Amino acid sequence: MNKLTSTYKPILFLGAMALILMASCNSHSDKKGSDVLPLIKGEVVAELTAAPFVPPPIDAKSNTKVVVELEIIEQVMRLADGVEYNFWTFGGVVPGKFIRVRQGDLVEFHLHNHPDNMFPHNIDLHAVTGPGGGAEATLIAPGKSAQFSFRALNEGLYVYHCATAPVGMHVANGMYGLILVEPLEGMPPVDHEFYVMQSEFYTTGKFGERGLQEFDMQKALDERPDYVVMNGAVGANTGENAMIVNVGETVRLYLGNGGPNLVSSFHAIGEIFDKVYIEGGSLYTENVQTTLIPAGGSAIVEFKCEVPGTLHLVDHSIFRAFNKGAIAQIKVVGEENYDVFTGLQKETVYLPEGSAIQKVGKERTEAVDEAPVRTLEERMEKGRALYTQNCLACHMDQGRGVPGVFPPLYNSDFLQARDDKGIGIILEGLQGEITVNGNTYNNIMPAMQMSDDNIASVMTYIFNELNNGGGLLQASEVREWREKNQ
Repeated sequence: MNKLTSTYKPILFLGAMALILMASCNSHSDKKGSDVLPLIKGEVVAELTAAPFVPPPIDAKSNTKVVVELEIIEQVMRLADGVEYNFWTFGGVVPGKFIRVRQGDLVEFHLHNHPDNMFPHNIDLHAVTGPGGGAEATLIAPGKSAQFSFRALNEGLYVYHCATAPVGMHVANGMYGLILVEPLEGMPPVDHEFYVMQSEFYTTGKFGERGLQEFDMQKALDERPDYVVMNGAVGANTGENAMIVNVGETVRLYLGNGGPNLVSSFHAIGEIFDKVYIEGGSLYTENVQTTLIPAGGSAIVEFKCEVPGTLHLVDHSIFRAFNKGAIAQIKVVGEENYDVFTGLQKETVYLPEGSAIQKVGKERTEAVDEAPVRTLEERMEKGRALYTQNCLACHMDQGRGVPGVFPPLYNSDFLQARDDKGIGIILEGLQGEITVNGNTYNNIMPAMQMSDDNIASVMTYIFNELNNGGGLLQASEVREWREKNQ
């Protein structure tokens, strides 16, 4: 035994030292820095901003006390064109106001429940180390305020939300936002920072159904949202409300997913993310096309805008983007950069051997005596089915379109001004820039292979159901236009 002990004594010593070092490393990795907290110097009141804007960094060289004042307001606001919803909000906006502090700061949080509200609320900040993320300390009735303080121990981008039972209902009604805990020295500089948060809404009416909508618990339990939106409403940051940057500038997006149920597959059509800070933490990866953001999670993405144009920020679970509202836009303005992207250089006819050029609409699709004269009711019934089959994917339910992408058909001044009742658009298609209801669109609608009777039915439906002045169109009118113009 003595000989064995003597032989292996150096090995035993090294093993013991390794165990000590491992214990030391494990102990260090488990610490959040709470053993030696930085000194707090001075006090600032946090500047809070509504999406898509981000407050500037705190201008202080050392950690400070940051006072946050946030008011809960229940109010009716726009969910989509012609659609209202009774939102529950942090700061009167959905998503809630953006909060920006630094690692090591002492945050003194004041939560106020407006006296006109109907329900108790609280706040759970994922950036908080403490019971309920602050929820237990802040459960307040209307007309009450609560105060608590916390140290921002961990840097990162964090979701906050209401955690009052039923939690899912409070979140689904709009009670979520983001809080950034950045390093004391701040984030690396970029030209623009924006705040974009995805969420879904479960309404008693179907997507686009006009009027005031209420929360539908059963749809939420079944995870069947009617709306999936960016920044609280359909088209909140599209068209005239799009974010604007210049060619050559760098962009950082602070992204969140309020849920309450769905995971977001976030993608920017026309860009590649140079960096993605995974789940809003310190680790980043590079050259990413699409990044997953879990419900109640976040991500930070950065990229440089090389060419002009409109970037579409979407959930790449793509029906959510073009059929439920999960789209926002960044307009990049400036000089073309043809070394990076040329755009269309030329368009030619493609005619493989043995094929023939299709002449859409040149042939009559029914004999004169086979084109029936239909009543308004018959045209509307047939037109509704044809609209669903041929038009719904782009122009959406109730003809609302997709802001900045596909023009609306509802109360369309462009359509009403045409003397052909829209027949020429269907038969010949439409390409190039147009203005509809004051907004500019530049897309392509292909010519449709439809019979005279079907065209008469779908256009009758569009003119009557979609508030374009009404009227009854017959197949004979479509044929007459076709013979004069084609």
